[in-house]
Formats: sequence, C-alpha cells, structure tokens
Amino acid sequence: MDPISIHVNGRSVSRAAEPRTHLADFLRDELRLTGTHLGCEHGVCGACTVLVDGQPTRSCITFAVACEGHEVTTIEGYDGDAAMQLLRQAFTRHHALQCGFCTPGMLATARDIVLRLPDADEARVRLELSGNLCRCTGYQGIVDAILDVLQQQRDTPDAQFERLRHRLTAPRTVAVQRAAAVVAADPSAPAPSKGATANPVGAADMAEVDPVAMAKAKAKGNAIEVFFDVPHPLERVWEFMGDLPAVASCLPGATVDSHEGDRVKGTIAIKFGPMSAAFAGAARLERDDAAKRAVLRGAGQDSLSKSRTQGDITYRLEALSADSTRVHVDMIYALQGPLAQFSRSGLVKDFVRRMVADFGHQISRRLSGQAGPIEGTLPTVSMAGMMWSVLWNRIRGWFGAGPRS
Repeated sequence: MDPISIHVNGRSVSRAAEPRTHLADFLRDELRLTGTHLGCEHGVCGACTVLVDGQPTRSCITFAVACEGHEVTTIEGYDGDAAMQLLRQAFTRHHALQCGFCTPGMLATARDIVLRLPDADEARVRLELSGNLCRCTGYQGIVDAILDVLQQQRDTPDAQFERLRHRLTAPRTVAVQRAAAVVAADPSAPAPSKGATANPVGAADMAEVDPVAMAKAKAKGNAIEVFFDVPHPLERVWEFMGDLPAVASCLPGATVDSHEGDRVKGTIAIKFGPMSAAFAGAARLERDDAAKRAVLRGAGQDSLSKSRTQGDITYRLEALSADSTRVHVDMIYALQGPLAQFSRSGLVKDFVRRMVADFGHQISRRLSGQAGPIEGTLPTVSMAGMMWSVLWNRIRGWFGAGPRS
C-alpha cells in the first residue's frame, strides 16, 4: 500500500490505501468520517454522495487514489458553509428527514441544486433529486426545503451564499483541465507520481481501439444503430462532417483541446443528477470519400472514477433528395470501471438515440447559419431531463402510444 494525500474538510490527510479502496471506505474506515453512508455500493442510491472539488460525487464507486490532491467535503465538513446552513434549517422546518440514512447524500445534492440552479422550479428540483433515493419521506419535505432556500435567496440574497454560487463552476473546470493535460501528455515523458489523476497514456495510444474489446462489446449487445436527417445536400453535409472541431461543437458536452489532421484530443463532460464525469481522450477519423462513409475510433478515461471507454462510430450518408441527407450511425462501445454498470440497461441505448437526435439537430442549425455553442465554455449534459424524456417515451411505448417527438 502506498500513502495518498487528500484534502478532506479543509485539512490535508495522508494515509496508506490499496489502489482498489473506494473513497467511501477510505473516509469511513481510515478517517472515521462515518457520516458518509453506504447503501447500494453501486453508485445508484446516492447515500454516499460527497463533494470532490465542489462537485457531487458517488464515493462508493470513486477510488480513493483518484482523489490524490483533490478537495473532498463530507457531511462533517460544512461548518461555516452558508448554503448548507440554510439547507439544514429548511430540512428541519419541512421535516425533510426521518431515519436520516439518506440525508448526508441528499444534503450534498441539495447544495448543488440551490447553488447551480437559482431559478429551479419544483419539477426541475425533482428531476435533479432523481439520483438520490429516500425510503421514508416521500420526497415532498425534501423538495419543499430546497424550494424554500431558493426562494429565500431570491427575496433576500445572502452575500456568502452568492460567493459560493459564483465559485461553483471553477473546481470542475480545473478537474477537466487536469484530465486533459494528462491524456495529452507526451508518451515519452516520465510517468507521473503515484496518485496522478490519470494513467500516463499518450493521446495517440488512446485513439487505438482494441478490436478484441470491440468484438466482445458487440457480442454483449453494446451496439446501437440510429439515423437522423439533415435538410441540406449530401456533399455539403459530407464536407461539414469532416471538420472535427465543428462536429464536436454540435455534440453536447464535447470540447476540442487540439486537432491535427485526422486526429483530435478533447474531453466530454456529462452530468447525471449528482453524478458527473469528464472523459478525456483522443479519436481518429477515417473517411472514404467515394462511399461517403467514415469511422471515428476513440478512447478516453474519467479522471476520478478511472472508468475507461472506447468505441467505433461509423456513419454513412445517403441522399434522400437534392436538398436532404440521411446520416446512418452505427456505434459499438465498451465501458470499463465503476461506471460500466450504467451501460447494462436498455435505457442507455434510448438515451444515446436521443442524444444523436439532438446532435443531428445541432448540425442542421450550423449548416443553416445559426450560432453554435459559445466558445470557451465547458458544456455539460443535463441527463436528468433527457432521462425523463426517455422514460416517458418508454412508458408510452409499453402502452402503445408511440414515442413523443
């Protein structure tokens, strides 16, 4: 076991830990911070949610060594936090807890909501809470408490609260930059010290997809076939699809760090309720101009969970008319690590189909001359809203109502 150093609740701690030790076990067993509760231990129930660099994180599927040098805040570390002080008072007023087992994780998520979404209504609050399970309250008291704090800030803004709100996005940007810097590192450079945020893998290596892993992924059913239509001529769409930075600007959550020839390095940031991940990696594009067919091969790694993903995205263009093009997309993907469990459900395929549809819509907008995402921002995917739409479409499908557009 090697010692790791983490900033926990404002102080630096150093303890020996196995590489496989999860953050929740490290906090509870090594630091005796037992306010972090373990429920499902699969990243589903949200009871173990803590803050890592200010962002809600599932500590039961995050390795402790991945948090080397990061700031971790548990339920014991919110003394003097203006947002948490208001939330605790509101939880008491609205009877937002009974047994209390889910409360530490629920408060961490609630803090994120009131700081990140100042204009959230009840429907949005419920969506954001969907990643935290409570078996006692029926959620109404929790929702009322969060709405109470949001209304307080609208009526009589607290200066300390507002400072926390303005600082909220900075830690995530730093984390993504760290991940991107490690992935883009020169493969010949010395290996980083233990506890670095990612493996010392060069971007050129990460763009090489393992064919054996892809074959296994396809055998497991990790393959998706979708299409979308673009109201523009085939040649114009084909030209646009060859511009990797332009294409990335149409993909929610994607940013390009560097681009050279047919290779690109970048990150994809996603957010699903209280969970967030930033996959930093590289991809290579292979195009067949005659067949109007291309393959994008890529791989990446999330800096905190150490989950790795790789896959092939094949797209083929078909002219529907002189001014309309259909883009056929075939995807094969493999996901390894703590986040792999979320690839097992058919909901993932439904979600990807919805995301591809949004991607096609953005391409249509760009080709029509409409403005794209603001340069220099770090976009994230708000999966809660998308997942609700996916679930609703599934329910309608089960009862024969068909999907909702």
